[in-house]
Amino acid sequence: MKHLDITVKGKVQGVFYRAATKAVADQLGIRGTVKNQPDGDVFIEAEGEPAMLDMFLDWCHEGPQDAEVTTVETNEGELKNYRNFEVLKRGLFK
Repeated sequence: MKHLDITVKGKVQGVFYRAATKAVADQLGIRGTVKNQPDGDVFIEAEGEPAMLDMFLDWCHEGPQDAEVTTVETNEGELKNYRNFEVLKRGLFK
């Protein structure tokens, strides 16, 4: 198991990026969270098997149909042992 902090930049808010991310994460068995950032980015914490995370990252570079992803930044982090994948709503920015 591996933990990744992923920041997705571009036109990624208002295009169902978070909902689509959850659907893909659920399909791949990825656990964690996704939330919009005040600066227009989307921030994802993802945990799973390395091969599944690679597929998930490939998808993050594309996003849903109306997204225009310009950059995806990743950093490995400590496992938080999420139980599922959750979309965090506005107002939960940390």
